[in-house]
Amino acid sequence: MDTNNRTLDSRDFTIGILSTTSAILLVGLLIINTRPEPAWADGMTTSAGDYVLTVGKVAAADEEYVYVLDSPSAKLIAYRFNPSRQQIEIVQGIDLSELRTQDGDTAGQPTRPKKSGTRGRRP
Repeated sequence: MDTNNRTLDSRDFTIGILSTTSAILLVGLLIINTRPEPAWADGMTTSAGDYVLTVGKVAAADEEYVYVLDSPSAKLIAYRFNPSRQQIEIVQGIDLSELRTQDGDTAGQPTRPKKSGTRGRRP
């Protein structure tokens, strides 16, 4: 009768180990399948009042940026997230009014291409 108790104890132990292992695997499977999907905002643009926001990615640095265009002050500012500091940092700011004056277009009007004198006729 002593051998029956030993066999029964080893079977109970095996069933307990298998049950615990299956419960751990089930919990792991549920955790993996119930995680929310990450939000992808690639190519999204929105505007509110005098501001236009868009996102972009620099492949060389593998970084994503948020670009903010401030229309009244004519400035474009690029921001990025620094994961090591857990902060949003300014990458670069561009004054668009300076670009307009450097181009020689002081009135801010787009320039038209010059017309050719042949008007589409062959010489």
